[in-house]
Amino acid sequence: MPTPRQTAFDVLLKIERDGAYSNLALNNAIRGGKQSGVDSAFVSALVYGVLERQITLDYIIKQYSKIPLRKIEIKTKIILRMGLYQLLFMDKVPGSAAVNESVILAKKQRLQKSAGFINGILRSVTRTDPPYTLPDAKDKIYRLSIEYSVPQDLVRLWNNSYGELNTVELLKSLSGRPSLFIRVNTLKTDKASLKAELEAEGVVCEDVPADENALSLSHTGSLERLSAYKKGLFHVQDLSSQLCVGFLSPKQGDIMLDICSAPGGKAFTAAQYMKNRGKLYAFDLFDHKLKLIQNGAHRLGISVILTSKRDGAAGVPLPLADKILCDVPCSGLGILSRKPEIRAKADFLSDGLPELQYKILCRSAEYLAVGGTLIYSTCTLNPAENGENVSRFLKEHPGFKGKPLTLPEGVTRAIDENDYELTMMPHTAGTDGFYVAAIQR
Repeated sequence: MPTPRQTAFDVLLKIERDGAYSNLALNNAIRGGKQSGVDSAFVSALVYGVLERQITLDYIIKQYSKIPLRKIEIKTKIILRMGLYQLLFMDKVPGSAAVNESVILAKKQRLQKSAGFINGILRSVTRTDPPYTLPDAKDKIYRLSIEYSVPQDLVRLWNNSYGELNTVELLKSLSGRPSLFIRVNTLKTDKASLKAELEAEGVVCEDVPADENALSLSHTGSLERLSAYKKGLFHVQDLSSQLCVGFLSPKQGDIMLDICSAPGGKAFTAAQYMKNRGKLYAFDLFDHKLKLIQNGAHRLGISVILTSKRDGAAGVPLPLADKILCDVPCSGLGILSRKPEIRAKADFLSDGLPELQYKILCRSAEYLAVGGTLIYSTCTLNPAENGENVSRFLKEHPGFKGKPLTLPEGVTRAIDENDYELTMMPHTAGTDGFYVAAIQR
């Protein structure tokens, strides 16, 4: 059985070299390695910690290494990051263990020449007080980038778009694991009954003021082991996505289109609003993602969802719908705390993405019935993908207008924006970063 550090190394290497998603790579590794609860928690903390702090860790490596960062072999670089993270950001790991285990891991990877290099840097860090210094505060963007381990381009984008106060609060929210929210499956149970069942299995549940059928969970362990999960009494969904469907407000008997549906969480919530009556068409480009929707609907006892393979930007014609959810592919800048590997991507902002999103919005709106509502949404914080797309659409399509949103309890606006749109942020909504706009025909 691999050691926890070996497992963490394998996951980080797979993410760096193969572009794997952190959550999937980590879950597969822990399941395959049959780690104990304590060991799996350590692996998770180390993997997510290194990903979250990678820019900071690389900055520290450059302060100690005579070899340029770009010339350090990838396996060596990963072990250095892991060692530094344990030394500087994991209080319960003894310094000697962080250093010695890093050297042992290097030798197991047949990095004999690198072992001494790794040992030298880590021991130098333990002897230096303070172990590193942040850049001069005069260069605000660069300092925030290093302090919070976020690319300078993203700090600059947020600062220019949302102001310094919102930017700093957003950056602070990226550390640590985000809250876990679930949606009560009202087709099978109610919130009180679900809470009682979860609490009987040791799960801590908290009500969410913004939505009567949302719960915040902690001390869950593996969700799939819970009897309530097996019985389909809930599904996992961030509060932002639950509120998004609430703004659409599907009802019994509606015809609804979920244009970019996978993995299906919003469709499941919509089906519950609809009391599993009406027609809910859920689309995606890939068969394996449609299978995720089908499996999830089956577990939850939902029969109203009809899945189909379709390109949202240029797909086959669709029936007119009362409600359309247009949750478009995006840069994911609102979920950096859930997918920290996005921070290290050189192309985290794609110039072509807003245009693709706009095409999907325009194509989808063709099938909105008169008086119907379309929700355009993203899990990103980038005006080019959000408000600018919606403003352009309304300007170029006079038959449509914005539909004012009523904000739920505890949700406030972080920025000045139109009454038909909402930019959710962790510090103003208690959610992931998320954008939603309501459009009516």
